[in-house]
Amino acid sequence: MKAAVLYEANTPLVVEELNLSSPKAGEVKVRMAAAGVCASDHHWMTGDAHGPMPIVLGHEGAAVVEEVGQGVTRVKPGDRCILSFVSSCGYCRLCRTGSPQLCDTAGITGPTLFDGTTRLSKGKTPVYQMAKVGIFSEMGVVPEQACHKMPDSVPFEVAALIGCSVTTGVGAVINNPASRPGSTVAVFGCGGVGLNVIQGAKIMGASRIIAVDIYNHKLEFTYKFGATDVINSKEVDAVQEIKNLTGGGVDLAFDSFGSAITTSASVNSLRKNGTAVLVGLAPVGAEVPINMVELVRSQKTLIGSYYGSASSHETFDKLIDWYLKGKLSIDELITRRYALDAINEGFDALSRGEDGRGVIIF
Repeated sequence: MKAAVLYEANTPLVVEELNLSSPKAGEVKVRMAAAGVCASDHHWMTGDAHGPMPIVLGHEGAAVVEEVGQGVTRVKPGDRCILSFVSSCGYCRLCRTGSPQLCDTAGITGPTLFDGTTRLSKGKTPVYQMAKVGIFSEMGVVPEQACHKMPDSVPFEVAALIGCSVTTGVGAVINNPASRPGSTVAVFGCGGVGLNVIQGAKIMGASRIIAVDIYNHKLEFTYKFGATDVINSKEVDAVQEIKNLTGGGVDLAFDSFGSAITTSASVNSLRKNGTAVLVGLAPVGAEVPINMVELVRSQKTLIGSYYGSASSHETFDKLIDWYLKGKLSIDELITRRYALDAINEGFDALSRGEDGRGVIIF
């Protein structure tokens, strides 16, 4: 089977043949159907995220079950599934206390299966799988917990985006206790996740949704998903413009990009009692200066949101329902499609800041 392998940061992915062994107990062999081209994968390619190599990237995808290992009861061969990039163990403290998206066991075992080994190899060299799924491959073996069965009416490329960007963006809004109908919202960064934060704000009933980016074409694209106002932060002071538009600041600000500049701007754009939510992943080691006095005196809140701030599987079900009822635009997010052999072209388009999301079709 073919897969796109990263051997070293700042080098292209290598599409080549790999060996795939059979699933063990609690594991599932899947045939990939679609995969999103996401900035989190790109962080590995640029060295902003670190881990063992060689590795098959890809964490946003959908697949069909081919074979199941001993003891698997969640799915059967032929099932169509969204793949979750957090395979929660169900036993660690975070899983037991209702935050399976933060599963300690999944984090500790990283890009291997739960037994600490891999099912992919190149000759005698083990090949790792990003987030235990490694979706940039024709086939793979994943934990049973990664598989979420979905209706036949959901297209694979739509399901792939639900696997990460839609859940991460919409979930950061709908699963946040500070989100209330009528709130004013600013969204910094209008890539795949940012567009879904905008959709989440629209579903939540925000009265004003202000999109902030450095590309005018991306800002124009946000109107399709619910933005009411746009700001090019290269042309104006975004924080001051937000305050001008809202009479003092927004109730909620989301940093879907992940940088010191955008996180600081998110906090500074809040009104008193406002909440800033950091959704995008910054480079490893990045830090942001915060005005501590202002944080206290204005009673602002800064929180992180990982994978939609709740169980990915529970959020998947909500998003599927909204998509099938026409309340959530996902087909419209997809602007580029590639074969696996052209995957590096997909990441080039991502780097250029092109609109929407690119998808690998297998």
